Amino acid sequence: MHRGSLFRHADFRRLWAGDTASQFGTTVGYTAIPLLAAVTLAATPFEMGLLTAAQTLAFLLIGLPAGVWVDRLRRRRVMLTADFVRFALLLSVPLAWWAGVLTLAQLLVVVLLVGVATVFFDVAYQSYLPSLVGRERLLEGNAKLQAVQSVAGVAGPSGAGVLVQLVSAANTVLVTALGYLASALCLLRIRAVEPEPERTGHTRLLPQIAEGLRFVFSDKPLRASVACTATGNLFNGAFTAVEVLFLTRTVGLPPSAVGVLLATGSAGGILGAICSGAITRRIGHARSIWLVPLLTWPAHLLVPLAEPGWRLGLAGFGLVVAGFGIIVYNVASVSYRQAICPDRLLGRMNASARFVVWGTIPIGGLLGGALGEGLGLRGAMWVAVAGEAAAVLWVVCSPLRHMRDLPTEAKSDSAAA
Repeated sequence: MHRGSLFRHADFRRLWAGDTASQFGTTVGYTAIPLLAAVTLAATPFEMGLLTAAQTLAFLLIGLPAGVWVDRLRRRRVMLTADFVRFALLLSVPLAWWAGVLTLAQLLVVVLLVGVATVFFDVAYQSYLPSLVGRERLLEGNAKLQAVQSVAGVAGPSGAGVLVQLVSAANTVLVTALGYLASALCLLRIRAVEPEPERTGHTRLLPQIAEGLRFVFSDKPLRASVACTATGNLFNGAFTAVEVLFLTRTVGLPPSAVGVLLATGSAGGILGAICSGAITRRIGHARSIWLVPLLTWPAHLLVPLAEPGWRLGLAGFGLVVAGFGIIVYNVASVSYRQAICPDRLLGRMNASARFVVWGTIPIGGLLGGALGEGLGLRGAMWVAVAGEAAAVLWVVCSPLRHMRDLPTEAKSDSAAA
């Protein structure tokens, strides 16, 4: 058994290193690809909505069966395959640009297929962590991994903005591709032998999907958290669809400044990841899921006020505060659902939760594009941030409000069935 910090756990360090490379590449891509579409390929607000939708549409299309397949396979192998596929797909973007044949249609297809690989990677990744570090270390493990994501969220967008101005957006996408390649190479070095997946219960696809969904929706705190995240992601999808256009066309920022502003939310996320364990111990696991977002998510309402000058700083402050609350909430809610789920159901449980909470993002992307066309970019931003702030009502009005702590041990299969 590994004691002390998880950084003394050699295989966790390898997983952490791979996650670091992957997250830095991903956050560079989250800025470079929209800038490539908006600035280089002259995408309209509706086309930007399509691009946002394509990034997460796969969670709606294959999210549920992916959980069944992940439970039937060794999870590290699934993650490796997904990383190599994402590397190859994203490499095609700069290659097409160098050949002078890059189109928005190709970008949409690449983003959609990368999303398919990401579905499998994310479901396998969240299902792999409990077996690698043990359930008693999940809060620490998730906090460290969220810290990496937040640091990448600061450095990635700002670095991407500078790279786009220096070497073009298409060439910057190459950084994202190399991040996935580095992630795969780190995963290959993990020495722990993953046990063969259990093959019990139903073997048909639909009953196994139903078992995962039933687990998620039969637990009241988990159901409230999933509904809250799904609603927040719906409106965040709308926000993401128009934020780059809003900042470049309405506020008038250059790509480098867009990257810096988008990075500020992740700066708050770094602090949230560092403090999440202490906050959870101080106020309780349940309160971390409802009280923290209630106090922090409404800060996003400052973002549509952005204008050159001091109001831009006000928008940045709103992103920092909201980013802090989002990460504390994410660490607490993800750790809870990993802790209470039996090993044999982890893939299906994570896939069911991801199907609901990420499946709303493409709908939100289309909503944001439509709102941008109908209400203008600033009007679309107002609707998006108001919806994000209201999402917290799911957990505020749930049994979580009357609880301090939540269970941290897996339910028995009879309770999960």
